[in-house]
Amino acid sequence: MNRVFVDTSAVLALLNPSDESHEPARRVFEKLQTRDAALLTTSFVLVEVYALLGRRMGLAAVEAFRKDFAPLLEVVWIGADTHEAGLDLLLERRVHGLSLVDAVSFLVMRQRRLDEVFAFDRHFRDEGFTLLK
Repeated sequence: MNRVFVDTSAVLALLNPSDESHEPARRVFEKLQTRDAALLTTSFVLVEVYALLGRRMGLAAVEAFRKDFAPLLEVVWIGADTHEAGLDLLLERRVHGLSLVDAVSFLVMRQRRLDEVFAFDRHFRDEGFTLLK
C-alpha cells in the first residue's frame, strides 16, 4: 500500500478556498484519492491544524475537520522520546522557520520509510522528501 505523509500546510490549503495553494492542494488530494493512498500524520500536526483552523476559520472549521477529514488520517501519536528526538533535530538543523512539528514529522517519515509528503512547506523538500504536485 502506498502511504503519504500529510502536513499542516496541505490541510490548511485544502480547507481554505482563499489560500493561494488551495487549487493545487485540491488537485493533489484528488490524485491521492484516485491512487487510494493511505494518509498518515502525527498528533503534533493535528494539534497545529486544530489551533490554526480555530484561529483563522473558527470552531465550525475545527468541528468539520474533526468530523470529515481527520477520520481519513492514520495518526502516529507522539510520545516523549520522539518529542525529544525532534527537539534535538530542530536544534541541530538551526534552520530559520523550521518548527518542532516539522522536525518530528521528518523523524516519523524516516521511521515509517515514507518519501512522499502532501505539503506546501519547503522544509520537507530541503530535507530530501518528495512534495506531491
